[in-house]
Order: sequence, then C-alpha cells, then structure tokens
Amino acid sequence: MSQSLERGLAALTALAEGPQTLDGLAQRLGVHKTTAMRLLRTLESGRFVRREDAHRYRLGSAVFALAHQALDDLDVREVARPFLAGLGERTGHTIHLAMLDEDQVVYIDKVDSIHPVRMYSRIGRRAPLHCTAVGKALVAELGQQERERLVRRIGYPKLTRGTIDSPDRYLEELERVRTRGYATDRSEHEEFTHCIAAPVRNHRGDVVAATSISVPKVLLSWEDLLGWLPDLRRTAAEISRELGSRQ
Repeated sequence: MSQSLERGLAALTALAEGPQTLDGLAQRLGVHKTTAMRLLRTLESGRFVRREDAHRYRLGSAVFALAHQALDDLDVREVARPFLAGLGERTGHTIHLAMLDEDQVVYIDKVDSIHPVRMYSRIGRRAPLHCTAVGKALVAELGQQERERLVRRIGYPKLTRGTIDSPDRYLEELERVRTRGYATDRSEHEEFTHCIAAPVRNHRGDVVAATSISVPKVLLSWEDLLGWLPDLRRTAAEISRELGSRQ
C-alpha cells in the first residue's frame, strides 16, 4: 500500500474515535508534525477532515456522505442471506425474508425446510398484510399517519377462522407488535401453518424488511415455535447491524 494512503487511512481511523490534536495525530501516525500537517491539509481539501481550530481536527462531511451512500447501496437480500441460511440450518424450518410493496408483502428470499412437509411459498410471491407475521412486522413500524392510512385502505379477506377482519382489530394487533418487538401469525393466513416474524432495520432505524420462521402445525406446536423466537430476533438484529442499524 502507498505510504501516504496508509497514513491517510490511519488518520481517518484515529479521527473516527473523536477530535484529535495535530500533536496527537502525529504521534499516532509515528510521523513529524510537518508530515502530519501536509496529510491533514490534503484530507481537508477533499472535506474528509475538518479543522476546528488551529491545532484540532475532526472528520469532515465527505466521510459521512460516503458512509451514507455505502449504506444506502447495501442490498438487504445479499446482506441477509448468510444469516437466513444459518437460522434455517439451526431450526430446520422454512425461513422467509419479506419487504413491503404498496399494499402487500413480497417474499424476497427463502430458505427451505429440511422436512418433507414444506411450505408452499416462493421468492417473488405476494401475500396480504393483515394476516401474515411479516406483514404485521413491517406495517407496525410505519409512522402513525402512514400506518393509519394503509390500515384503512387495505381489504380484510377472511382466509381462516383466525384472520383479522377489520381495521380496528388490525391496529390493536399492530400496537401489540410494536410493544413486544415481534409479530405472529397463528394460522391466520393458512389454517395449517403458523409463523413468527421480526423486523430488520437499516442505518436510519427504518424497518426495511422482516424475517420469519414458518412451520406447518403438524411439525411443531405453537409453544415450541415460540421457543425459536430468541434466535429469530437475534438473527434480525444481526442483519440490522450489518445494514448499519444501532438499535
């Protein structure tokens, strides 16, 4: 690596810890103050470093602009894939990753169950918001006004005996989801399956996806499915951290 580039990266790494003096940076880099000054002036000209006073420096706006651009460019499916695969390997059950698309959810990734009795689902398939765990996890975290508008706009087809069938009931359910941090589908979408889901957040703290474990009831009881909830939430948190979330 170029010596100047190496020193520049080292200076940025040091400044990421907080403002630094010229003397302190020179000492960290193992160079004379005049060398450190030349390096800082170059970084300052590109807005990677900002001078607070005659001898004190901090990170500049260009660093934050690049960081935000890099985070915005992250593909949630690509980032999530190894974590979904790990969760699928541990549980042996079907794992989904879904995103909100207007008035529905769309499955953007799936890890198949190892069992012969499997979920009928596929990448690209759409599903309702009001009766799926991933739908609830995504809608619950919308802003209040946006959430209200969406809830009042969508339809509520009764797909099973347990399906939520009104906006008021759905809003009550979404408030429970917000409070506990995860969503459930107790045979609301399909009579023979149940599901739990957790939200995935980006660097802004916005929920951009939801991940879930879905299981036919003949394979796993509701209580045993809830036993996988800590692992599911941990997986969602790991994906979120990779996307830059600090929550």
